[in-house]
Amino acid sequence: MVAKPLKVAVLISGRGSNLQALIDHFGPIITSSPVRIVQVISNRPDAGGIERAKKAGIPAVVIDHKSFPDRIAFDASLDRAIRESGAELVVLAGFMRLLTEGFVAAWRNRLINIHPALLPSFRGTDTHRRALKRGVKLHGATVHFVRHETDTGPIIAQAAVPVLANDTPDTLGARVLSAEHKLYPLALRLIAEGRVTMDGDRVVVDGKGEPSVLFSPAS
Repeated sequence: MVAKPLKVAVLISGRGSNLQALIDHFGPIITSSPVRIVQVISNRPDAGGIERAKKAGIPAVVIDHKSFPDRIAFDASLDRAIRESGAELVVLAGFMRLLTEGFVAAWRNRLINIHPALLPSFRGTDTHRRALKRGVKLHGATVHFVRHETDTGPIIAQAAVPVLANDTPDTLGARVLSAEHKLYPLALRLIAEGRVTMDGDRVVVDGKGEPSVLFSPAS
């Protein structure tokens, strides 16, 4: 018997390049895919990712955070829309809103994010400039389960890229983004195929004790 695909809601705020990578990898209508994107939600009406979703035939809605009096009310509306879609996992793909503790707790271990750095290094914003300033030789991206404290949570998978001598934040960022487009589908597939389990607050992949999958994509 073929397992039913994991139903996923993707949350975005901008152009949706990671959303597009997920669409390209799993497709909106591929019967053998372990993932089905059932909803795309943006908190910004002008987000380019909305058109990407519509072009792929994926239901897309805007829940404008500016229409709500506070974060709690916004998150309640967000939670309701996700549950109505039937999604079993929430994927943050450039979603530029801090989620409340209640929302994160309600979706514990069913809420993932991708961060443009090798966590736990360079939490927060402006990661590429900070990496260059520190003189690190490797930079990259991390997919992790979300916890209330920003950019924390069990690491599922990471991708490392080299930092070159002539890099700028823009060139390094472009290399990291390319790695993200490979990493996010990989991490989501691991979850959908049941290959990710938790050992306390640590991720185990394929039952072998590894906390994450680490790879260096071809440059």
